[in-house]
Amino acid sequence: MTCVLVTGGAWWAGDGEPADPPLAAGPAAPGPAATPGSAAAGAAAGAPASLDHKAKPRAAPKATPRPPRPAPPPAPLARSRPTTLAVPAITIEAPVIDLGLDRAGRLDTPPVDNPRVAGWYAKGATPGERGTAVVVGHRDTRSGPAVFLNLDSLSPGNTVRVARADGRVAVFTVDRVRTYAKDDFPDKEVYGATGRPELRLLTCGGAFDKSKGYESNIVVFAHLTDIDRTI
Repeated sequence: MTCVLVTGGAWWAGDGEPADPPLAAGPAAPGPAATPGSAAAGAAAGAPASLDHKAKPRAAPKATPRPPRPAPPPAPLARSRPTTLAVPAITIEAPVIDLGLDRAGRLDTPPVDNPRVAGWYAKGATPGERGTAVVVGHRDTRSGPAVFLNLDSLSPGNTVRVARADGRVAVFTVDRVRTYAKDDFPDKEVYGATGRPELRLLTCGGAFDKSKGYESNIVVFAHLTDIDRTI
C-alpha cells in the first residue's frame, strides 16, 4: 500500500512568627501589706508585675527557589545528509535514503520492498540545518507493518534523533502530532520555514480504501533541541 503525500500543492507520501501578644497583669508579688497611698498599694491596684519574658526571634522567610532557565536552543548546523533516524518512544531505528520528485512533481516514497527504511527529501533542508527537513516512511505495505506504523502514538516531549554524515546527531523534540485529510492538507504549515531548524515526519493515516489508499496523512512537528554524538 503506497502512501500518497503532498508537497508544494502536489500530493506526496520581618520575617516569620510574630512576638507573643502583651500579657494581662499578674497577681502582686507577696510582701508587706499595702497601705493606701503606698507604692505597694499602687502595685496592688493593678500595675503589672515585672515578667521575665523574652520575645521569640522571628524566623527568616524561606526563599522560593527559582525554576531553572531552559537551555538555549543549539545553533543551526551546516548542511549534512541524514544517515539514520531513531525514535526511542516507538523503538524505531532505521536507515535513511535520499528521495526526489517524480515527473508529476510528487515526492517519491521509499521502496515498498524495503518497508523498514525512511526517506528524506534531498532537495530540502538537512536535519539540523536552518529550515524544515522532511522525512517520510510507509505505515504498512503488502508485506506487513512498515517503519512508521506507530507514528501517530507520539506525544509532545518525545524525541527524534537523526544521525548525519558529519558524525553529529541532531536531536529534535516533538511539538505536536496532527492528522490531515489529503484534500485539506496545509502545505505552508507543514513545509514552511520557521526561521529555526525543524523536522517533519510524515506517513499515511485515517481510513483505508483499497482503490484509493489512505485518506489522510499523519504529520509530526518537531524542532531542534540538542546536538549529540551517538544515535
